[in-house]
Amino acid sequence: MGTLADLEAHWYIDLTIPLVAALIGYVTKLVAIRMMFQPLEFRGIRPWLGWQGVVPRRAARMASIAVDTMTRHLISARDVIARLDPDRVAAEIDAPMRAATDGIVRTIMTEYDPDVWRAMPEPAKRLVVARAQAEVPRMVRAVLAEIQDDPEAVFDLKGMVVTNLVTEKAVLNRIFLEAGRKEFRFIAHSGIWFGGALGLFQLTLWIFFRQPLLMPAFGLVVGWFTDWLALKLIFNPKQPKRILWFKVQGLFLRRRREVAADYGALIADEIITPRKVIQAVLTGPLSDRVFAMVRRQVQGALDHSAGAARPLLVATVGSTRYQEMKLSITGQVMARLPHTLRHVETYAKEAMDVRSLLVEKMQHLTDRQFERLIRPAFEEDEWKLIAVGAVLGFVMGELQALVLEHLT
Repeated sequence: MGTLADLEAHWYIDLTIPLVAALIGYVTKLVAIRMMFQPLEFRGIRPWLGWQGVVPRRAARMASIAVDTMTRHLISARDVIARLDPDRVAAEIDAPMRAATDGIVRTIMTEYDPDVWRAMPEPAKRLVVARAQAEVPRMVRAVLAEIQDDPEAVFDLKGMVVTNLVTEKAVLNRIFLEAGRKEFRFIAHSGIWFGGALGLFQLTLWIFFRQPLLMPAFGLVVGWFTDWLALKLIFNPKQPKRILWFKVQGLFLRRRREVAADYGALIADEIITPRKVIQAVLTGPLSDRVFAMVRRQVQGALDHSAGAARPLLVATVGSTRYQEMKLSITGQVMARLPHTLRHVETYAKEAMDVRSLLVEKMQHLTDRQFERLIRPAFEEDEWKLIAVGAVLGFVMGELQALVLEHLT
């Protein structure tokens, strides 16, 4: 039991108790937040001795949960592709496609009919190239129109986003960190206020009892309780509630408009970009269907550009070689498309306007759906983070007890 003499002799030391409690609350929150996102890769000795950030460790599941909300309620493959104007796309890539066609035609003719091509005068060669180039805009429009008729057949939006987030764990971290930056700041700062408040109660008990076990016990409580309470206040209550003179709602849900703007900008700038969409369409798991579309258009364009000379061309190289020529041209067109289509990225970003689309649709999500944008980062292994906070609080409390015993 503490005495008045103890209080008078050590009052300045006793006053450090709520300060240390506030420090425990703050430090345990910072550690918990860091453990959610860092390190990106496992560090330590597998399988048990070490750590990898909760979000990076479960990147596939985290990404899948977040993307489920995105692709189910916010954006679809059709939303992305349908906004592109085939005529505008054809115009944007007309010059690079014509240059590519020149090289493709000369290479193919040299490979499949070298004698005739060498004997052909240059004006005649240019005419052959020009006829092929004239087919390019029509071919581009036709392929894009066919893709727009059934975009899901060639573009797996969810697969593209999940793949990108799993391979780029830093970007996955940024989605949660930027969308919930104020929530994470609140968690850290709340540790100071909640910890300090518990520290005042701890100080009262210390004055009366002066039991060293109070320090680690309260350190554990501060580390555990402040973590748990901060997480609860971020998402609860889901609907605004009036308590006395105050209107209370979960911090994340209260910031819908601000979160929507940040989230939409990040997804548009980092995830659903024209370059990544093009790459997914041309090289993704459904790219064989795009190849088939291009092949049909190339074959039609080659037959049309050959015109009356087509029977002579078939007789010269043979029908089998003529079909091989078509496939070879298709392959070269597909190989050059990623570079060629980079000329359309500026227009595509403006036309797709993913940011505005996401921001607009996010306003119509239910509270539950909106919560799923960031909640997965807290749900997975949440108990571990709270437990770590409790353990750290206990250790810091024990150190505090040793210091107090030494000083008093």
